[in-house]
Amino acid sequence: MLGPQISVSENERPSMGVHMSDFAYSTTVETAAAITSGEVSSRELLEAALARVQRLDGPINAVVALDAERALEAADQADLAVSRGDELGPLHGVPITIKDSFQTAGIVTTSGAPELADFVPDKDADPVARYKAAGAIVYGKTNLPIWAGDLQSYNKVYGTTANPYDIECTPGGSSGGSGASLAAGYTPLELGSDIGGSIRIPSHWSGVCGHKPSYGIVSALGQIPGMPGTLSQADIAVAGPMARDVGDLEMALDVLAGPDQWNQLAYSLSLPPARHDRIADFRVAVWIDEDAAPIRSEYRELLINAASALQDAGAVVDYEARPQFTFEKAVDTFQHLLSAAEAGTWTLSEIEELASGSEKPEGELGIWYATMRHREWLSWHERRLQQRNKWNEFFKSFDVVLLPVTLSEAIRHDHSRPFTGRTIEVDGQTRLYTDQIKWMGLTGVSWLPATVVPIGQIDAKPVGVQIAGPFLEDRTTLAVGRFLQDALGGFQQPPGF
Repeated sequence: MLGPQISVSENERPSMGVHMSDFAYSTTVETAAAITSGEVSSRELLEAALARVQRLDGPINAVVALDAERALEAADQADLAVSRGDELGPLHGVPITIKDSFQTAGIVTTSGAPELADFVPDKDADPVARYKAAGAIVYGKTNLPIWAGDLQSYNKVYGTTANPYDIECTPGGSSGGSGASLAAGYTPLELGSDIGGSIRIPSHWSGVCGHKPSYGIVSALGQIPGMPGTLSQADIAVAGPMARDVGDLEMALDVLAGPDQWNQLAYSLSLPPARHDRIADFRVAVWIDEDAAPIRSEYRELLINAASALQDAGAVVDYEARPQFTFEKAVDTFQHLLSAAEAGTWTLSEIEELASGSEKPEGELGIWYATMRHREWLSWHERRLQQRNKWNEFFKSFDVVLLPVTLSEAIRHDHSRPFTGRTIEVDGQTRLYTDQIKWMGLTGVSWLPATVVPIGQIDAKPVGVQIAGPFLEDRTTLAVGRFLQDALGGFQQPPGF
């Protein structure tokens, strides 16, 4: 689990007058403001980040590819722009890392796949380009599972990424390197992707904040999978920001959200404000108990504590309210449509072989239902639309719903095969490994926005809450996330970092 080797020469070290450790855990907004004001230079921050990765990342293995030389040149240009008094973007000069599923011009992009180990794109993925246009400087890539297809982050190209709070555990997946990089103080901002919890699970297990946007408001063009050159955006899949602070998520969503290349000529995007200015005006549903996905008792207590914080602030909190469909029906719809969306990682011959069999396929998650015919997909899509309609009715009475993320805190590394044969323990009961994504599918399949913020720790490992809300009302879930972050303490720095 060795990360890239870095050498920072004496003339590249931060000046002694600047306490760079003060910025390791600054928010993105604070960091950009410090650069703009001249309190610190972009180069100093970048050199400090590179040195920090060199010093701390060996056992973590979050940052797996570097672009230090070009990043230093970009930092110097950013500092010149400050000195000239140029108009600056909201991320001006801020050094960041990016999940390795997003193509980055001039930096190797593998998505954890050996066949892409030497692939260097000549163009940035759309969300990377938006970060850069706002002034960010990408200096490194962060680890993930192959094809972004697991709840843990490991692959044959770069090895395994560990959780900064406990290196025997995973930081989550698929944006696990992103979560670990944030928790370790290597970057104030990251870019994740989410089809089955890949932003939400690493945020939960790595103790950071993440936002899964409403489907379609952030272009993910240039993410792998699909293979380089793919123009379609997979069903359910989104790209979104990860940070240590909800204010950074709000700022980053403003940077990322907008029409894609097909629609930008005629369309614009204007997300509505949060439904309420005061927490006391929010109507909150709490959905945390399901026999099909039971959560650890200590986690349940922390979720109830989060709901109580809202209630104590005057919000209406209801533990019984549900949309008019069952949990099982939503999860079943999710699993079918997820598999169809991920079928692109399987060959046609593999799918045809499975289709000719009579038994449900065992193995990787994405091939469970990949053999369905298009007419069957249309039927499941109609079920999804019916559930979306029932969510719309539900959100006439409630503003957000609080949900678990997974069943418990971060799990220990488990790379056994097949994926679907793995198990975990929850309060002494053996559960399927794949049960952990059921709470993700409940909201993801209906394209809802969801914000994750830390709410406490179990056995010194962080856990978070999933705050879901109405389609396109991302600012509402973020507003509740901001309150819970402030009320419950938010991100807590891992020991030793």
